[in-house]
Amino acid sequence: MPELHVGERQWSVAPGSNLLDALNDAGCGVPYSCRAGSCHACLVRCVEGDPEDGRPEALSAAQREAGWRLACQCRVGMDLRVALFDPKSDGQPARVLAADWFGDVLRLRLQPLNGLRYQAGQHVLLWNALGVARPYSLASVPGEDPWLEFHIDCRQPGAFCTPARQLLVGDELRLGELRAGALHYDPDWQERPLWLLAAGTGLAPLWGILREALRQEHRGPVRLLHLARDREGHYLADELKARAELHPQLQVDLVTPDDLQVALAGLKVQSRQTVAQVCGSPGSVEQFSRRLFLAGVPRNQVYSDLFVGHA
Repeated sequence: MPELHVGERQWSVAPGSNLLDALNDAGCGVPYSCRAGSCHACLVRCVEGDPEDGRPEALSAAQREAGWRLACQCRVGMDLRVALFDPKSDGQPARVLAADWFGDVLRLRLQPLNGLRYQAGQHVLLWNALGVARPYSLASVPGEDPWLEFHIDCRQPGAFCTPARQLLVGDELRLGELRAGALHYDPDWQERPLWLLAAGTGLAPLWGILREALRQEHRGPVRLLHLARDREGHYLADELKARAELHPQLQVDLVTPDDLQVALAGLKVQSRQTVAQVCGSPGSVEQFSRRLFLAGVPRNQVYSDLFVGHA
């Protein structure tokens, strides 16, 4: 049977075992969220041996050359020596600049101590002082915001959300891997209609993308639809309305489940060049994507990102 080595520990596992499960069953505490190779919370470094990797394309060539793997996507077929991601040495420190509340949504602004290059729509792995990691999308815009901004839904208790309620200005978090998802703004889209559909805090990356588009003087019509559980859930309503007043090409629709179907029925494509970006829970993204298809937006012009709930 293959053997796993982590530090001074060593134990046998069944051939073909999922690496993430094998590590966590032994009490290693490797964080994870999506288990689909998207969030990158479960990064580990293989010092000796090479697991069977189900998604090698999920990491860059440089990361793989350095031994990094996504534990959730790997199977153990040989002896492995694994080094766990250590936020103190592998992560980047960042201090809390502001922790503001909009109902149960925490708007967290961080200042990386070493700077960070990013693009609107990307996401970052956040580690708290208890060693809990979660991926969150950036709501900030490079060149416009002197901080990294995150919108964290704290309605439900969780290993990250509950301690986040106690964060104070000056507290330190660690930043793990920064990575690009599907959501982004392309300057070549400037003349094209841009639709942004968000549910809950799925608004965070689309808020960044909206501001990036306007910063780059997007000339085509822009429509942003935000679905919230109730009117109080539209936590950026004032900011969105202010942007719409400044930019006549921007239309903002703030909807709840009661009026969602009417709002979706009102999505009518005027141009086959329309680009859509969608973010939220899996159910919301599926519903949005289905409506976009029926409205005539080509599938290859719909970019989506899922927010997977976790404890």
